[in-house]
Parts: sequence; structure tokens; C-alpha cells
Amino acid sequence: MHPRRSVQGTCLVTAALLTTGVLVHASAAEAYSPPGTVQARPEPPVRAMGAYLDYGPAGVKRMQQLARWLGGSPLRVGHTYLPGDLWSNIEGQPGFLQSWAEWKRSAPNRMFVLNVPMLERNEAQVPDEEVRRLLRTGAQGGFDHHYRKLAQRLIGLGVPDTVIVLGWEMNGTTYTHRCGPDPEAWKAYWKRIVTAMRSVPGQRFKFDFTPNRGPDAVPWPRCYPGDSFVDIIGMDSYDQPPGESFEDQVRGPYGLQHQVDFAKAHGKAISYPEWGLFRNGDNPEYMRGMLDWFDRHKPLYQTITDYCPHGVWQCDDNPESSKVFRSRLFGLGQPETPDKPTPTPTPTPSNATRPPATPPPSRTPEPTTPSRPTPTDPPTTPDPPTTPKPSTAPEPTWPPKPSDLNSDDWCVPPRAAEWIKKLTGNQDVCVRHGSEKPWFWTLPDWPF
Repeated sequence: MHPRRSVQGTCLVTAALLTTGVLVHASAAEAYSPPGTVQARPEPPVRAMGAYLDYGPAGVKRMQQLARWLGGSPLRVGHTYLPGDLWSNIEGQPGFLQSWAEWKRSAPNRMFVLNVPMLERNEAQVPDEEVRRLLRTGAQGGFDHHYRKLAQRLIGLGVPDTVIVLGWEMNGTTYTHRCGPDPEAWKAYWKRIVTAMRSVPGQRFKFDFTPNRGPDAVPWPRCYPGDSFVDIIGMDSYDQPPGESFEDQVRGPYGLQHQVDFAKAHGKAISYPEWGLFRNGDNPEYMRGMLDWFDRHKPLYQTITDYCPHGVWQCDDNPESSKVFRSRLFGLGQPETPDKPTPTPTPTPSNATRPPATPPPSRTPEPTTPSRPTPTDPPTTPDPPTTPKPSTAPEPTWPPKPSDLNSDDWCVPPRAAEWIKKLTGNQDVCVRHGSEKPWFWTLPDWPF
């Protein structure tokens, strides 16, 4: 795993593509074919695909560009993360959520996926003893009010059917909301959050339980809170550790096959909120393996992390994998026809401006595993042409890549804001991040 989310760092947001489909489970025998097995390539499925584009409104804008690069494949899922620094941001600032809500409401069949931290200071390297105390406080209902407020805001913004990826990668060590220090308290706390959010009238939320692939710090089934409190079994699955083949990722302990079998046994849909290239570089075999896996198992949604070193569109480091990704996903379905604009509900008033972008999720180091023989190739199905073209028009040109991945300004009050306001004549005080300047203090109008 690797650092991807720090408040001052690169922002992670996933803007994803989704076409609706029905979850289909395959047996272990048909889940993966060993190298040397030649199979007929299946007909193009109804796909659920995605890509990280940007954390905030810029991510929404770039979805159209990515759709053109993919030959008009419709973008049907928006995926972003709530900042985990302060409870006020975990409650979902309306100014941050509004652009995603407007996008979701503007066309039918779209899905909004929102990663929600379970504790503030989520990347502050909080020690296990304090994590244990916080989990127990949450299990006793100490934080319920924050999640009721989040639910009210999502419903008020017209997205009551949001998919909530709650406490993601809980089996690792990166986040304060990790499960390892007290799995029983963690499960009880998850249940409290789900119950609190479901108690708000008008909600239709779906809750996605998404661990890291593999054993990590704790086997992820130990953290599973129960079927009544989970709707989707997700998995974050990057191409790592070095030298591991895609078959290893399927068959390994608590790997992809375990996830599919676990979900089938519990009657749940599956998802892949984060996946992409990593420790093995530009690896088209991994890319083909993942896309074949999605073809067989029809996840509710899947969203590739599209920035370096993981991505294929906004990252130039993986040209061979990019060819595979584009050729396989080019020209699927009809472009969306947006509905007439939906009036924006009046959001809950807030004293804060947009929160700082949530940094990309830090990757927990994979535990050392015995070396395994590396197969020479995933399923040996012939690749389609690398630059497919529609039958009636030449292939669209690559839209220009944005040079600034964090172009929108974000501003959030610091912890000492109220104290500083007394020194500045009751002026608003915040920390702002812009496209051309680093973090700096903002004092709008000095009174002296």
C-alpha cells in the first residue's frame, strides 16, 4: 500500500462509469482460467466501469472528456470521498456535495458513490489504544448525530439513494477507522451508523463493505458487521505486491475469489471501488485479468483509480495497459441524454466553505506472503484492435488532458478559527487551497 490521502496532497475522487446490470455469480472453476486455456471471448456485457478523475467539481467536468475518449461510453457513476479531518466535513458540507448531486439528478440511471469515514482525524496515525476507545464510544452511540446530519443533507440534496462506502479498507492500518484494534466494537459501531442513517425519513441508502484485497493487518471477514447492515461486498484491489500474478490475486487468501464466494453466500452484490496498476508497472496482463473478471461477475460498479501510477487516461506511464483498457471499453452503449435540469434543493446552511479535498486513500503495506510461481499470462483471449472506431465516424481524438488536477479552490475553517476571529474583528477565517498557491491563511477583510 502507499500514501494517497493527506490533506495537503493529491486529491482522490472517483468519477465512474456505470451501466445497469444484474449481479451474476460464477463458480470457482469458471472464475479464472489458467494460462494456456483458450476460451471464446464473451459478448460485450452490460458494464459497470469507472475512473478517478478529480475530487471535486472538476471531476464532474472531466467525465465528458473521458466518455469521448471511450467512444461515447456513457458515464453513469460519480464517486467521491468525504474529508476525514473534522466531524463537520464528515457530516457532508452542502457546498461540496452539491455539484455531485446536480450531476446525479441530471440523467436517469446514474449512481452516486460516496466514501464516508467513520472517525475524524482519519489519517492522523492515531494509536491503537485511542482508536479502541473511539470505536467503543461510537458503538455506544456517541457519534450517531453526525451521521443523521449527513443523511439529512444527502436527502435534502436529492440523492437519497447514495451508495455509502463506509469505513473503507478497515482491515488495514492506514486509517483511524480501522477494525484491528477492536473488531467487535468496530462492527457494533458500523451497525450504529447504518441504523442512524436509515432512521432519517426518505432515505434509500445502500451500504458498501469494502476491505483491501488479501489478509492485510486482519482478515477482513472478522470485520463483517452482518447481512442486515450491509448491501454490497466491495473490494479495493491494486496490482501488488511485486511479482504477484493476477491468478495469485484471484486465488490468494482473502482474494478476489473469496470475495465473490463470500458475497454469494450472503446474497450480496459486489463492487470494486478502487483498482488499478501499481507495484508491477505497466501490466496489460493485470488489466485484461481485471476486465475479464468484471465481465464474468458483473459488479454493481467498479472504478479504476486514474492517476499515476494507477491510471490509464490521466497517466502517461502505462501505455500498453491504456490500450487494453480503451479497446475493451470503447463505444459501449448509447451516450446519455441528460434530463431537464432539476431544481437544486436548498441545502442546510453552513458557516464553512468547501472542505479541503480528501487526499487519495493511503495504501496499507501488503503483508509478506510466500512467493508463488508466476503464470506467464492470464486468459489467452485475443485482444481487440487497440484503436477501435465507430462504424459511422472516425475515432474521436483524445481530449486534452487537464494540466491542473486540483483546479478548484477549497476553503475550510481551522480549529482555531473562532479564536482568530476575535482578533480580526469577527471576520471569517479559513485555510484555502488554490490552483496556483499553496495552503495559506485567508483573512477576507482586515478591520485595521
